Order: sequence, then structure tokens, then C-alpha cells
Amino acid sequence: MVEMINGIQQIGIGVLDVKKVFNWYRKHLSFDILLFEDEAVAALMAKYTNGKAEKREAYLALNMTGGGGLEIWQFKDRTPAAPLSTIQFGDLGIYAMKIRCKHLISMHSYLKGIGISQLSEIKHSYCSNFYFTDPFGNRVQMVEDHYIFCKESSRNGGVQGAVIGVSNMEASLQFYSSILNYSIVEYDTVEIADDIFKSKFRRVVISQERKFVGGFGDLLGPTQLELVQVLDRTPVKIFENRLWGDLGYIHLCFDVSGMNVIREKAKQHNYPFTVDSANSFDMGKAAGHFSYIEDPDGTLIELVETHKVPILKSLGLYLNLKKRNPQRTLPKWLVKSLSFHRVKKDK
Repeated sequence: MVEMINGIQQIGIGVLDVKKVFNWYRKHLSFDILLFEDEAVAALMAKYTNGKAEKREAYLALNMTGGGGLEIWQFKDRTPAAPLSTIQFGDLGIYAMKIRCKHLISMHSYLKGIGISQLSEIKHSYCSNFYFTDPFGNRVQMVEDHYIFCKESSRNGGVQGAVIGVSNMEASLQFYSSILNYSIVEYDTVEIADDIFKSKFRRVVISQERKFVGGFGDLLGPTQLELVQVLDRTPVKIFENRLWGDLGYIHLCFDVSGMNVIREKAKQHNYPFTVDSANSFDMGKAAGHFSYIEDPDGTLIELVETHKVPILKSLGLYLNLKKRNPQRTLPKWLVKSLSFHRVKKDK
């Protein structure tokens, strides 16, 4: 069996109100394909929720222009905790998600027009980009990127990557290269960041070779991770003394093939799975095999090998991926059928 990292499936966001967050991203950033909505007990994640299996509600929303989705996640029996202090650029964990944007100037004007907060100016370094903070306190980076899976009217696509704070750049580069195949260095510099917090950083942008991509790889598209190491202060962990599922970016999830091979490789590199569903799990009407590993700073990385995806639930139509060659991407017409899940008005 081969192992492949097909792309970023989704980024997890802990929220207070799953419907409110979904509606905002549906309306303003075209994450309007609701692949699943589900309530269940996250029993296997008790390791990260103080030993208690917490009940949660989760939505998986996609943008069909191309890119990863949003797993919007809400506790049902407890109020999620906010960060203990203001998150600073370079703190350990996921600082921001990257969203691909084919019309950067237009998107910047649109967000300014709706009064979005902490909207930075467009800057040009390794690629044109700007930051903003969504209404729920999450930092977002819009990155100029013209990859298109499906031609839509949206100014932007889906999740292209993440900005991740690390404490030791070389150790993190080794982890993301050896485990997730991010072996291409696109940009490596030391600079004074001019975002919100003035400080000295080393920033390294890495990408995958993508020699072999299967499953939903064409929908998810090429990705990049931006690793940030602060050099003139001691960073704090974004989720220090908080639970997985509390407010903010809780994990970065990759669509994979060959989970058993990846498990052995991760173990050999001293990054064993910390959570492993082993057999098929159910997530609403979707199903598959999921696992978690931690990067050198404890940032949670989810791996999902999808087995079943709903196409048209009302007719009982599902896509069974276990019967397909994992080394081949799915036909475009078949992936486009996920558009049956488009939501056109607020939940």
C-alpha cells in the first residue's frame, strides 16, 4: 500500500455558535457546501478534553472554487474557553488559516466595506497577501492564488494552508518534511513583522512536491505552510491550559491515503499517533479512518482517510472510496456533485 498526503481537507475551528460561524463564512467567503452537520460524543478525543468524552456539534463547509474546508466545532455541554491572553504572531500553534484568493484587491475592498476588524494593508513578499480578524476572533490570511478547481463567482477559494508558530525551526521543518512531505522551501527570511505585533521572526514557507495525489486532491489543490519562530521573546502556547475544542484553531487536517503506512512512518520518526480510530468511524453521513499526531510543539495534526462521502443523501447516494484506486484522483464531474450540498440561506 502507498501513502499519500492528498491535501488539506479542513482546518478545525472551535466556536461558541456553529450556525452563526457557518452563516458568516457562507455569506462572505462562499464556504456554502455543507458536506455534513453532526452531533456526537467525541469519545476518542478525551485525551485532549481532560479525560472526559465531550458532546459536540460539527459542520464541514467547503468552497468549490478549490481548497480545504472548515470544520466548525462547538461543545454542547460546556462553554468553550477563550485564550488566556492576546495571541501574538509567533505564539505556538495555529495563528491563522490561509485562504486562497484570486481577486485580492477586490476582496480587500469588500472586507473593508463590511467593517471587518484588524484589516491589514496588502503587502508583497513571497506572494501578495493581507490579514484580517473574523467576527469571532480568528486571524485569517488571504493569499493571492489563482488555483481553480471549479469556476465559481466567489472572489476566493478554500483553505490553502496555515500560519503556525514554532519554537525550533529546524525541528519543525524536519517534522513537516518527513511526516507530511512539505519538503520544498519557498521562502526563508528573518524580518521584523509589521502585522500587529512588532517583533523579530524567522519565517519559512514550505510546500509539498505533490508528485502523487489521489482522492479529493484536485479539489483541495496545492498547499503551503508558513512556519514562524519568534526570535526576541519567549512565545506561549496558544492552547495552554485549554481544551481541544475551545475557541480558536484546534487542528489542521490532511486528506490521506495509506493510513497504516503513515502510522508506521510516524512511529519510526518518533511521532507516534496520539489518537487512532483504527477502524471506520462515522461522522454524520461520512465515514473513514482518522488519527492525530502532534508537531514538535504539540500543535494537533489530524489525518483522515475517507471511506464514504454523501453525494445525495435524500436518495441514499454515497461515494465509496474504499473500492477506488487511492493513487488516482476522483473524476471532476463526481467531485462537482458535492454541489448538491450547497446552502443558499442562513441555517
